[in-house]
Amino acid sequence: MTKKWAKRVIPLLIVIAIICIFLLKKESNKIDNSENMLPLEINEIDLAELKLEGLPIVIDFGSDSCIPCKQMAPVLQKLHSEWNGKAIVHFIDVWKNASASDGFPMTVIPTQFFFNSDGTPYKPSEDISNEIELSLYSTKDTGEHVFTAHQGSITEEEMKKIFMEMGVE
Repeated sequence: MTKKWAKRVIPLLIVIAIICIFLLKKESNKIDNSENMLPLEINEIDLAELKLEGLPIVIDFGSDSCIPCKQMAPVLQKLHSEWNGKAIVHFIDVWKNASASDGFPMTVIPTQFFFNSDGTPYKPSEDISNEIELSLYSTKDTGEHVFTAHQGSITEEEMKKIFMEMGVE
């Protein structure tokens, strides 16, 4: 009877041990990913450094005191978490950090700037251009495309469409 019992219990214990190891490893990976996550809110921006990450980027310039910005905050938080390791989502409060927007053609808040994973400004397809109002900025002297921006609130659906074009799902 003990041999029969042992033949059943030992494989069961091995299966339980394997499952426990798998679950602990999975939980450990979750902790590692959250530790490596870039912050959502930043005080200053080093665009050259961000571009080195090799991920699509959105930088939202707004304020904690701006009503449309407050309405967008949950979308930014959600996408920041969902896209960890797939895209960079940053928010800068321009009323707290006025100089952070230096060099960006920004006239209203919120305004979002989009960059491809290779660091170039996002260039929307005709479909996206017809659906979402985006502004493309170029240098006066060379005509080089340097920024793609959206002024005002942007929905989660619109952000996902833009990022899907940039390869993020």
